[in-house]
Parts: sequence; structure tokens; C-alpha cells
Amino acid sequence: MTERRKSFLNTLSGRFLILTAVFVMLAEVLIFVPSIARFRADFMLTRLKQAQIAALTQLAAEDMVSPELEAELLANAEVYNVVLRRNEVRQLVLSSPIPEEIHATYDLRMAGPWELIRDAFTCLLDPVDRVVRVIGYPVQDAGTLIEVTMDTKPMREAMIDYGLRILALSALISVVTAFLLFLAVRRLLVLPIRRVVRHMQTYAEAPEDARRVIEPTADVEELRIAEEALQSMQTQLTGALRQKERLAQLGGAVAKISHDLRNILTTAQLFADRLEGSADPAVARSAPKLIASISRAVSLCESTLAFGKAEEPPPQLRRVNLAKLVGEVFEGEGLGAETAITCLTDVPPGLMIRADGEQLYRILSNLIRNARQAIEATSQPGTIEVSAGEDEQEWWIRVGDTGPGLPPKAREHLFAAFQGGARKGGTGLGLAIASELVRGHGGRLELARTDAEGTEFAIHLPKGTADPAG
Repeated sequence: MTERRKSFLNTLSGRFLILTAVFVMLAEVLIFVPSIARFRADFMLTRLKQAQIAALTQLAAEDMVSPELEAELLANAEVYNVVLRRNEVRQLVLSSPIPEEIHATYDLRMAGPWELIRDAFTCLLDPVDRVVRVIGYPVQDAGTLIEVTMDTKPMREAMIDYGLRILALSALISVVTAFLLFLAVRRLLVLPIRRVVRHMQTYAEAPEDARRVIEPTADVEELRIAEEALQSMQTQLTGALRQKERLAQLGGAVAKISHDLRNILTTAQLFADRLEGSADPAVARSAPKLIASISRAVSLCESTLAFGKAEEPPPQLRRVNLAKLVGEVFEGEGLGAETAITCLTDVPPGLMIRADGEQLYRILSNLIRNARQAIEATSQPGTIEVSAGEDEQEWWIRVGDTGPGLPPKAREHLFAAFQGGARKGGTGLGLAIASELVRGHGGRLELARTDAEGTEFAIHLPKGTADPAG
């Protein structure tokens, strides 16, 4: 429990709640202090008014009032005596014995705010009942001065009662205000910040997944600018990571490429020498080999340079008709009814998937091309089949062939450039690029099976978007 409390206090929500409580309490102090001082001043002014009424009653009587009536008037006014100054004459109108010496004199005519606050808390903190003199102006121009003596105990008790009621009401208002303010700030600031943090954490788990790049949604301008900056940074970082990965793979393969390219070109050079310096009939048989050697060298160079320079953009996800796209791939690869390879398509005509059409075309093209080359290497007829379907979580696409299957060595690094390869003499770039494009969709490319009866690859594409809160 203690660890949980400490953890909450270290969060933005916890610290904001503490600051809210502190500032609300400070506001309460700023409200309570002048309020209690004002209440004390009003209490004494009320006593002055009551004393003035009692004094005017005495003055209005034609004969001297009885001692009993005078005592009753002073009791109702809750004072010991009343002094009026009228026409420059100071007159003790009502009087009674004072139980003790006057402790202090308070002149309300010239008391400032700070003096009222000081005197109020002096009275509030002094539990002893004192007799004090209070001086003020009479109401309705009934004189130039009125002066009374009174006890501080009733005033102190009234101040305590008033203070408790003010504190209770203020505390209730403060709690409600602080809670509403906390909820508002949490909704407007804390939760959007947490969303950005969750996106950062989710993105860090798989930077190559373009679905994890944040989409700016904040209404607060500053947060939206931060989200847009984060989106730009994540997009650039994803591209940089892909480029770095490719360059690292390219650098590791430079020695092997140089060796293979030197051997190929050496062979080509030998055949070229024979063409140039001999009229031997064997030249006719050597020419195709020369062309094939040079073609392999050019193909290897072009594939290597293309892989090292390519920068795959994030996929632009749209609704794509998969059956139509598969037909375009078969046509683009030159697979039709006149070829020795049979093409089968088991894709529902109305199946629509959410993907980047161009990138999905390249993925299927690489897989179908590998399948065609594997079958052509056997010099036997064969079949390439593409099937697809969906469930609640994902779409799946399977590309299978009846070729000879993959050799064990190729399976070890099947999706690594220059290390794996679906056919003999291949660089493995096709499968590496296809796997990278699938990962960019948040999915995965895997080898479903490979044996003497053929090979099958499976593509899995998620239907949902990357959810940081999930």
C-alpha cells in the first residue's frame, strides 16, 4: 500500500492533485482571514448600534429612567456603559459597574485592514474574558462619537462559531472545486500525455511496424504540436532503421559479393578472349555461356545496389480487392494458359483487405516469382496456388507451389538478405524485401511448409490498428 501511494505521488496526476490541494488551501486562508476580521468589526458595530438605541431611549425619556430599566437597556445592548458626544459635549448616558479594568481600546473610526486582521486574531487566540472599550461613529448623525465597554467572551464565541461555519462551507466548496479542476486537467492534459507515452512505448517495441506511428489527435495546440513532432520523428526513425539494417547487411556481404563477382567476370573474360582471338567453331557454343555469365554479374550488381539504396515508405493503407490484385501479379509474371505452369486462385471475389496495394503487389510478386523459378528449375510442369481468407483478427494469404522444396541450408536464414534464398544462386533479396514490407503492415511472413511436394508461404495481416492502451 505504501509503495502504491508513493508511486501515485510520483505521477503527474498525483503531483497535480497535491498542488491543487495546496493552492486551494492557500485560497481558503486568503478568504478566511479577512472574513473573520470583517465579522469581528461587524459584531462591534452591531453593539454600537444597540448601545445607541438604548442611549436614545434614555435621552428621550422626560424623567430619569429607573435603575432597573437602565440595567435592562444595557443588558439588551450587551454593554456596560454608553458614552455619546453630541454638540461637543461628552455625556455618559448609561452606566453600570465594570467588573475589571479595561484591557484595550479599539477605535473603529480609523482602523485599517491589517489592524482589523491583527486585532481579530488577537481576540480569537486569547481565551480569557476581557473588558474592552469600542469607539465608533453613531448612525443617522446622532452625534460625533459613541463609546461602549463590553466583554470579549461573547464576541470570541461568535467568531469561533462563524469561523467553523465558514471553514466547513469553504472546505466543501474547495473539495468540489479541486475535484472538478483535477478531472478537467486530467482529461485535457494528463490523459493525452499518457497516450503519447503509450505510443512511444509501443513504437519502441517494434519500430518497423508503421501502424505504431502516432496519429495526432490532441485538441490542445501544444500537445498536438508535440504529437506531430513525434510522428515525424518516428517516421524518419523507421526509415533510418530500415536503411541502417540494409546497409549493415550490405556491408557484411561486400566481401562475398566481390569474390563471386570476380569469379563471374573472370569466366566471362576467358570466353571473351576465345571469341576475340580464335575462329574455332566452339565459339558458337561459348557465346551463350558468355552472355549468361555477364547477365548473372549484372543481375547481382543491380540487386545489391537496389537493396542498399531503397528506402521503403510507410504503407498507405487502403481497401484492396485481393482477387483482382492476384490476377494482376500472375499476368505481370507472365503466367498464363500457354505456360507449363498452372495457376490456381482460391480467393473469394469480394474479399477486401486493408493494405498498401503497391507494396502487397511486390510481396506477392516476389513469392510467385520464386515459386515459378523453383518449378522451372525442375524442367517439369507444376502448379502455383494462391489462397486467402479472413477471421475476426486477421487476413491470411497463402502462396504455394509444387516445386522441389527448399534445401535445409536455405531455411536457416530464409528472410535474411544475402544469407537465405529460395533457389540456387539467388541472393535472398526477394524474401527479405517481402518480409520487411509485411512487417511494415504490422503482420508477418512465415514459411508454412516445405518438402518434396512443394513449398508454401503464409502472409498474416492484422485487421486492427496498433493500440497503445492494449
